[in-house]
Amino acid sequence: MAVKKNVVVIGAGAAGMMCAIEAGKRGRSVLLLDHASRLGEKIRISGGGRCNFTNRYTTPENFLSHNPHFCRSALARFPPQQFIALVEKHRIHYHEKKLGQLFCDGRSQQVIDLLRHECDKAGVQWQMPSRVNGVDLASASTGGFTLDTDRGALSADALVIATGGLSIPQIGASAFGYRIAEQFGINVTPLRPALVPLIFAPEQLAGFSKLAGVTLDAEVNCNGGRFRDNVLITHRGLSGPAILQVSSCWRPGLPIHIDLLPGVDAVDWLLGHKHDPMLLSNLLTQHLPRRFAQTWADAITGNPGLPVKHHSDKTLKQIAAQLHDWRVTPDGDAGYRKAEVTLGGVDTRELSSRTMEAKKVPGLYFIGEVVDVTGHLGGFNFQWAWASGYAAGQSV
Repeated sequence: MAVKKNVVVIGAGAAGMMCAIEAGKRGRSVLLLDHASRLGEKIRISGGGRCNFTNRYTTPENFLSHNPHFCRSALARFPPQQFIALVEKHRIHYHEKKLGQLFCDGRSQQVIDLLRHECDKAGVQWQMPSRVNGVDLASASTGGFTLDTDRGALSADALVIATGGLSIPQIGASAFGYRIAEQFGINVTPLRPALVPLIFAPEQLAGFSKLAGVTLDAEVNCNGGRFRDNVLITHRGLSGPAILQVSSCWRPGLPIHIDLLPGVDAVDWLLGHKHDPMLLSNLLTQHLPRRFAQTWADAITGNPGLPVKHHSDKTLKQIAAQLHDWRVTPDGDAGYRKAEVTLGGVDTRELSSRTMEAKKVPGLYFIGEVVDVTGHLGGFNFQWAWASGYAAGQSV
C-alpha cells in the first residue's frame, strides 16, 4: 500500500523547505523528499559559506523572466523582512555586506539548521536520500498523484516540484523538474547558465590572461543590463560580480561594453594632462590597477612608450572613448559547473502567480529555481525561493 500524504515536496532546498514549513503549519501532512544525503547543499556553499540569505532591497525589477510581472505577487506576500524576522527569531547574527546583501556572521549551516528546525516543528516528515522513479496522476476523476520511489510507493493530494535548476551539477543538480513539467504538458522556456563567468578566445584577450587575479571597479552593460561592481580577470576570461550579473543578459555573439572609468569624464581628464611627459600607462594608474593599465595601454594604442604630451587631442579623445566603452566579445560562458543559477525554466504563463500551481494540472506546483524567474546576484534568488515556497505552502 502507498504511503498517503496531503503534500509531497520533491527537493529539500531553500524553496522546498519553506513550502513544507508553511504547509505543515496549516495542519497538512507533508513529506519532504530529496535524492541527496546531505541537506541544503546549495545553501551551505552560498555566499562563500556564509549564505547571502536575502536582499533587503528586493524588488520585481531584480528578476529576469519571459513573464517579468509574474514574481510580483509572491514577492509582495513574503518580503525580505519576513525572512529576516525568522533569522532574528533563531538568534542568527548577520550583517549587510553592501547594497542590501545580508550574510550570516557565522556559517551557512545556521540557515540550514533554522529551516530543519522549523520543518520539524511543523510536523514535516523526511525521506532522504531517496530517488523518484516515476510520477503519475492518481486518477483523472479524483485527482492527486502517485510516486514510485526507491523506498516504496507514495500517494499525495498535492505535489510540489522544488528540484532546482541545472547549475552546479557536482552537488546533485539535475533536469528532473523540467522532465516532470514536460511529462504533464507544461512548457519549459530555453535554459542556459546564469550568474556565470564569461570565457574568451585566446586572441580576444591576448596579453590579459597573464593578469589573472587583477580586479577593477567598472560598469558593464550588455543587451539592456547595466551593472557597476568589480570585474575580475581570470586565465580564461572575465568574472567578478559585474560580469556574473551581465552574463544573465549576454547572448552568444554579443559584445559586452565595459566602462573602465565610471563616474569620470575621461576626455576632460586626459586633455587636462595633454602636456604631461609621463607615459599614458602611468597616467592610467591614477584610476586603474598598474598591471592592467600597462597591458590595456599597450593593446589599445600599440605604442605604450609614447608620452601623453605626444598624443594629439584627437587620439586622446579616442582613447577616452575606449576607456568608457572597452568592447570585448565573449566566446562562451563557463557552463553550469560554474553558474550560480539557471536562466529559464518552467514557463510562468503556465502557473498561477498567487499559488505557483500549474493551470493545466490541479495539485501540481513548481517553486524556486526550476521556475523561469532568475534573480540578480546578491541574495535575490534566495528571496525568490522563500517567497515562491511560501506562496505554494499557503495553497497546497
